[in-house]
Amino acid sequence: MPPAATASPAIAVRGLTKSYGGLTAVDGLDLTVERGETFALLGPNGAGKTTTVECCEGYRRPDAGQVAVLGLDPRRDARRLRPRVGLMLQEGGVYPMARPAEMLRLFAAFHRDPLDPDALLERVGLDGSRGTRFRDLSGGQKQRLSLALAVIGRPEVVFLDEPTASLDPVARRLTWQHIRELRAEGVTVVLTTHLLDEAEELADRVAIIDHGRLVALGTPDELTHTSRDELEFSARPGLDLERLSQKLEARVDEDRPGRYIIHAPNTPALVERLASWLAREDVVLGELKAGKRSLEDVFLRITAEESARRAEVDEATEPAR
Repeated sequence: MPPAATASPAIAVRGLTKSYGGLTAVDGLDLTVERGETFALLGPNGAGKTTTVECCEGYRRPDAGQVAVLGLDPRRDARRLRPRVGLMLQEGGVYPMARPAEMLRLFAAFHRDPLDPDALLERVGLDGSRGTRFRDLSGGQKQRLSLALAVIGRPEVVFLDEPTASLDPVARRLTWQHIRELRAEGVTVVLTTHLLDEAEELADRVAIIDHGRLVALGTPDELTHTSRDELEFSARPGLDLERLSQKLEARVDEDRPGRYIIHAPNTPALVERLASWLAREDVVLGELKAGKRSLEDVFLRITAEESARRAEVDEATEPAR
């Protein structure tokens, strides 16, 4: 469960709007991130995630609205805020000839009470690469160094942009453990990721934005919970939904190719009728789920619905030819 709300959230975004020429990247966005929670920001490419985070980091000036991080304006109060915030970028920010040990000692010198650089190198699995030039590190090693640089100053808030990109499964799990440790230490973590299982595994709450607007917000359980009056199964695409609906005496939709939703209470009799119909049609059942969908399913459904809604609005407002 996410930490209890406090009078002063870690991050408060109100009516945030940012445009680039004729493109509105963020459109009146409202978000609140509580202190000590891990908050995942999801959305398709171009949804406005990066712009939102950059406004919170102070790298971009909003066209309208307000942003507060730890009660401070990220741009006006940058000098006071910077020592309290850690940033992990996907790439860049490190001189190619620098070595991990050198970079961590340099970053440690910027803070009053930094973590021990040598202990942190070992913690992120780079002790054996302390003398390797940055340009010669693997992609995964560069990611782990970026994480170490983000947390060396004991930040109160840390922004992690695709923290497990380029990592192998073992290193990815190790990074997940580091993020859990940050949360246990009371650090607020804002996570942007395209790996939906990562968000489902780590986040206290998840926000999905599309076309610069908030389209869903809640805990992973809240977002993935389905109605008790739904049963989901997977099979080959293109089943005869009319005949299947008649057999089950319930409406059946193909949510996406090969993924079906039965809109009826989940009962043994319903499951029996479904199995009987599939057997008669020689259709192999891939998966049967009740009560919960994956975050990936929710994400795809919500963003598809948002795209359809926007298409309808654009069609309705398009001048007649």
